[in-house]
Amino acid sequence: MIETLTGVPVSKQKAIFGEMDEFAKQIEKTLRVTIVTREEEIRVVGEEGPCSKAKRVLTTLLELAARGSEINITNVNYTLSLVKENEEQSMLSVDSDLICHTITGKPIKPKTVGQKKYVDNIRDNMIVFGIGPAGTGKTYLAMAMAVTAFKNDEVNRIILTRPAIEAGEKLGFLPGDLQQKVDPYLRPLYDALYQIMGADSFTKNMEKGLIEVAPLAYMRGRTLDNAFIILDEAQNTTPAQMKMFLTRIGFGSKVVVTGDRTQKDLPSDQISGLDVASKVLNGIDDIAFSTLTGADVVRHPLVQKIVTAYEAYEERAAAKKVPGNRRFGRPVRAERSRKPKGAEEKA
Repeated sequence: MIETLTGVPVSKQKAIFGEMDEFAKQIEKTLRVTIVTREEEIRVVGEEGPCSKAKRVLTTLLELAARGSEINITNVNYTLSLVKENEEQSMLSVDSDLICHTITGKPIKPKTVGQKKYVDNIRDNMIVFGIGPAGTGKTYLAMAMAVTAFKNDEVNRIILTRPAIEAGEKLGFLPGDLQQKVDPYLRPLYDALYQIMGADSFTKNMEKGLIEVAPLAYMRGRTLDNAFIILDEAQNTTPAQMKMFLTRIGFGSKVVVTGDRTQKDLPSDQISGLDVASKVLNGIDDIAFSTLTGADVVRHPLVQKIVTAYEAYEERAAAKKVPGNRRFGRPVRAERSRKPKGAEEKA
């Protein structure tokens, strides 16, 4: 069977096919079709079902390119996965949601259906928990929403915080004053703000006290009114710290809590405040939980494969742990009573 798209300019073909036809080759490999171009015509050759899907993928990518969106291997793969589920229209809906622009003019938008739901939850609720693996845009999208709210005078200031805990290594006594000691922990938040606001704007607003980046311990005893507050790396909070943070919220504020349950740096016997909050606060009005998955990873495609591989490994490991008298999939032998020899006869 042959499916045909006509009237596609060569410039648009280059956009949706990628460098050295990387994207076209990915579509061919995934759907087992052959894509042939001739001037302004694209032909898809193969079996009926795969040909129809390939045409829908190309049509969706052409629509994204016409909107000025950058086509990359990530959204090509995501479009392929949506087409398999007959949900490709969701991709166009996601792409239409513009949050803001970076300092260089690059648009910031959700890139997956999961990210779109996350952004909508932030708009509609006072407190939102964004939970998911690395690379799903939890912190970056929250930061973009915070900057947008700040520029639109919806809030008076932005407060960014995270627990200062080492990622599995001891850093010892860091040099410098208190701010210099905590800066390494907060660097990811600075980087995101620089990209969205620009270094000059960030510095000016920080000097005025309108933007605050601080470790979680600094939140104790405060009431935070008319602020957009982001708690990052929440999986590393204790239940007491999480309760302390959530009870700081005042009138006119909005809160986003982000975390990745698979990357805890707490001691092995310590329960995460994020896990407890998920159980305690679920179902309360104006509090929403957005769970992102490996399908929402928007970093390099290899990151998505890494996340998926670890998820599969952890599921297999969890399956081996059976409660009761079984451990790691093997029955635990009952220990024999160790009575002194001849005890039964004496009894």
